[in-house]
Amino acid sequence: MRRRIIVRMAVVALVLGGSLLLGMGTLFAADKSPAGTAEGVKGPKATLKTKFGDMEIVFFPEKAPKHVENFFALAKSGFYNGTIFHRVIPGFMIQGGDPNTKDLNKPETYGQGGPSQKLKAEFNDIPHRRGIVSMARTNDPNSAGSQFFIVVKDSNFLDGQYTVFGEVVKGMDVADKIVSLPRNSRDLPTERVEITVVAGE
Repeated sequence: MRRRIIVRMAVVALVLGGSLLLGMGTLFAADKSPAGTAEGVKGPKATLKTKFGDMEIVFFPEKAPKHVENFFALAKSGFYNGTIFHRVIPGFMIQGGDPNTKDLNKPETYGQGGPSQKLKAEFNDIPHRRGIVSMARTNDPNSAGSQFFIVVKDSNFLDGQYTVFGEVVKGMDVADKIVSLPRNSRDLPTERVEITVVAGE
């Protein structure tokens, strides 16, 4: 019961500055649910290329049309290329998509960047299971821009509070490698893992 109360109290925003939800990986069970449950789903796809390998994502335009449209528009413009996974929390998720991370000399700004346009929330009924791709935001539900996170272990306490818009169907072993990297006190990996996004149709 006490553990349930702690988790409930910890349901807070994935702030772009990366200051909240720190260390929460120890609060929930190590769910071994595999990714790939959306493999039969027909939807647009994109590939996130990293030095550790590729992650293939299928998107859910029927659940979050504006978020999917936004991701593809940014990806096709090259917005994401050269950004890094700037926040990794073992037992929870990896977060990326901040254009500030292209500047190697300003790590203090990582987690604070994004495009000028903001998205209205498109909360839906897809749970934050392992492999899910969801949007980071500030305390304002309608503040998502470009930053996204990939869930490495089921995190159902986020359900209905963050917009799920895709799922990794191939390459979760890559996410597992990234989330296990050494990191500093701000959960920034000490090794840069740059992203190149190849958007399909």
